[in-house]
Amino acid sequence: MIEENLDLPTADGTMNSFVVYPDEGGPHPVVMFYMDAPGKREELHDMARRLASVGYYVVLPNLYYRRTRDFQLTERSEAMMATMFGHMASLTERTTAVDTAAMLAFVDAQPAAKTSHIGAVGYCMSGPFVVWAAAQFPERLRAIASIHGANMATAEPDSPHRRVDRIRCESYFACAEIDRWAPPADIQKLQSALVAAGTPHRIEWYAGVEHGFVFPQRGSIYNRAAAERHWERLFSLFDRTLRV
Repeated sequence: MIEENLDLPTADGTMNSFVVYPDEGGPHPVVMFYMDAPGKREELHDMARRLASVGYYVVLPNLYYRRTRDFQLTERSEAMMATMFGHMASLTERTTAVDTAAMLAFVDAQPAAKTSHIGAVGYCMSGPFVVWAAAQFPERLRAIASIHGANMATAEPDSPHRRVDRIRCESYFACAEIDRWAPPADIQKLQSALVAAGTPHRIEWYAGVEHGFVFPQRGSIYNRAAAERHWERLFSLFDRTLRV
């Protein structure tokens, strides 16, 4: 595979990004990979590589670039958690629009990227981001997946559940049974909004697992069986929507 560490220009600055794709057989369908709160790190690079290994052109940006190029949550101390939450709070529907536009402009210029076929996946804090991206660029995205996405139904005007009526693509939502960031009441609001919008979707509950269950380095929270199921669902979704 081909791996590159690139700086993508955005309206707000320079977004350092990890790009990985197969070295032959292109152009390849695109997957935009929106990071989780602990930051862009090797664990996520490995996940991007797994997507690329089955035929996708994957772009994984550092969404905190407006504040730092290299934040990684290396310990769950009070100080580091406070820093992480500060970075998280800086990301909004507007920043998602800016960053997604930059990724789209980048892949549009890449011969190895099949830009008529684009999907997105987000984890934890970026669950809302993929919804916002699909709502902001409905003509570009063919599929989105939110994996234990946080804050999917809030009281804010830009809450993801208030944006699904703008989505045209298929969506998948993997929900952990034990997740204070996405309790059942919130997911019910999301589901009701999706049904009312008539957009194709699937919400799947993962029984007995916690928020963050897909990440191998999350210690006892990692659940291999559930994590592998999430990969199966991702591959199925993207095969169905990005390879046609």
